Amino acid sequence: MVITTSPQPVPSTALVDFLRRDIGLSDDALALGLRQAVQEQAPLPVTLWRFGLISLVQLDRVYDWQDRQ
Repeated sequence: MVITTSPQPVPSTALVDFLRRDIGLSDDALALGLRQAVQEQAPLPVTLWRFGLISLVQLDRVYDWQDRQ
């Protein structure tokens, strides 16, 4: 479980769109990831990876995308 001491910002619409469009996550997978990220106060990409919803390679793609934004 990943828990931080401060709440994480709400993921941007652009990030959610990237996860759907480029990573191929379903709405159900995103909903699970969002719920868990809020509950654990953890970053969404890490939560998705921890639950096996994205691979380590995909997680790296997400972080590369975030760096370019």
